[in-house]
Amino acid sequence: MKQLARLFEAHLKMTMRDKGVWFWAIAYPALLMVIFILIFGGVAGDEDAFRAKVAVVREGDGPAADAFERMLRQIPVLEWAADGARDRQEAERLLLDGEMDAFIVLPDGETSKTAELYVHKERERSAVTQALSGMLREAVARFEAGAAPEWTVAVRSVSEGGDSLTVTDFIVTGMIALAICQSGLFGMSGLVEMRRNGLLKRLRMTPVRMSLFGAGDILTRFILSAVQLVLLAGIGALLFGVSYRIAPLAFTLLVVIGILSFSAMGYLIASLSRTMESYMAIANIASFLMLFLSGVMIELSMLPDWLQPVSKVLPLTYFVDGIRDTMLYGSGVANRALWLNLAVLSAWMLASFAAGAKGYRWKPETAR
Repeated sequence: MKQLARLFEAHLKMTMRDKGVWFWAIAYPALLMVIFILIFGGVAGDEDAFRAKVAVVREGDGPAADAFERMLRQIPVLEWAADGARDRQEAERLLLDGEMDAFIVLPDGETSKTAELYVHKERERSAVTQALSGMLREAVARFEAGAAPEWTVAVRSVSEGGDSLTVTDFIVTGMIALAICQSGLFGMSGLVEMRRNGLLKRLRMTPVRMSLFGAGDILTRFILSAVQLVLLAGIGALLFGVSYRIAPLAFTLLVVIGILSFSAMGYLIASLSRTMESYMAIANIASFLMLFLSGVMIELSMLPDWLQPVSKVLPLTYFVDGIRDTMLYGSGVANRALWLNLAVLSAWMLASFAAGAKGYRWKPETAR
């Protein structure tokens, strides 16, 4: 028992001295729980966390349609985009522009008895769509209470890319953007060890130009990102039937700026890290937060209202939007959204590089 106690003490000390354990075994699960609660659980005490902006399109006039619309307008969690009816084309344009979450096409109740819920193709399987579909079906059931069921509910989707797009297309392009992001965030870890053992300081004393040293590292990121892009896009096309409508110039410009931006963020993380453990912890937190808050896997409308502004400043949000626009919709350089995405990514690139260069210490850690 004495030997067991000594061995237990030794293993416990070795485990607790590893800073990675503190992050992966303690901090990471706590962070994971908090983020999931904030996204899916809402804010404590906020019973009306779910809100959805919708509009009604009338196919025709009829007393049944009038009565059903009045019932819909009494649902408290629905926010109406505007008063009165819109035609289908205008409603589709507003839906694609992101000015509302869905629109409902009401039948006249005589020639047609199918209520249609239209959502964006990207949000076809989101929690918002599921909730709206359930509300519409419940409203139909209450509307026909005590009578033989006649009305039906159909969920349809619209997209700028046509009917060929599927949810898988958006998942694949989101993962491509995430892979390029993580390549930059985690790709500068070697600088931490090179600084710790004094190699960077010794390089500065040689004829080696440090600007070329950094350029060589960035070129490596380009090669790695190109391999990731081709591999993931190929898997999406061959195994899942993803169809691409790539705008070559806009796509190339976006990928180049994106790689530079996330590499600059990795450089900033390296400047803040004294050990490899601290580098990996910071990079993992940044990657993890952007995974959930940038629209890669979770629709941004699912986020609480107070958390949505955070997603609007994250670089991956604009990179994901740009990748999808240039890979799925064929949006070229004439698209204004492309230049907004490039501007935000460029701002992150310049700010991260400037902050990293100012805070970087070339002196080896062992000498301090």
